[in-house]
Amino acid sequence: MKNNIKFIYFDVGGVVIKDFSGTSKWEDLKVELGIPQDKSQEFEDIYDLYQDEINTTREIDSLIPIYKEKFGITLPDNYSFLVDGFVKRFEKNLDIWSVIQTAKSKYKIGLLTNMYPNMLSEIKKADLLSNIEFDQIIDSSIEKVQKPYKEIYELAEKRCGFKGDEILFIDNSQKHLDSAKQLGWQIFLYDPTDTKKSSEELFELIKNV
Repeated sequence: MKNNIKFIYFDVGGVVIKDFSGTSKWEDLKVELGIPQDKSQEFEDIYDLYQDEINTTREIDSLIPIYKEKFGITLPDNYSFLVDGFVKRFEKNLDIWSVIQTAKSKYKIGLLTNMYPNMLSEIKKADLLSNIEFDQIIDSSIEKVQKPYKEIYELAEKRCGFKGDEILFIDNSQKHLDSAKQLGWQIFLYDPTDTKKSSEELFELIKNV
């Protein structure tokens, strides 16, 4: 790791907060929705079909009537895929908070995240983020471009004012990190299944550069 870091971007889901990564929560959601076991792949296929849209422009709750029609499921009228299905299953990642505080004391910091429309505001409303002020927030649903496309990293560079190896990016997706690395960014693969170990390793890295 080079010692010329000027800006650090953190991913949100699977890094700053605990989402579905490395858990059974996605399967739990399908059970809650009443998706039959033999229809599980069909459910996945529909979700995958709309994945790019719901990371940028499409409300995740717009999939509810599609699933209702396809699988005959019954949900309360006020059920929200975004809140009840996702955000209420997310948890604070307390292990990384001291790391972010240390990063903030030494560098400018930001969030670079793929989000469904309004998801980040719901995450904040649920008090899942630390109270640290981030210098930049690059949210795919606001910017209408998502990781791992090159354009979102170029936008992140422009917004933070630094380029190439002056930026460190922490993400739990190797694919997303690989795209950043192509622009010369320094990268760190965070393991959401062992947040304590990953946070300790990240703390040592940030403390020593």
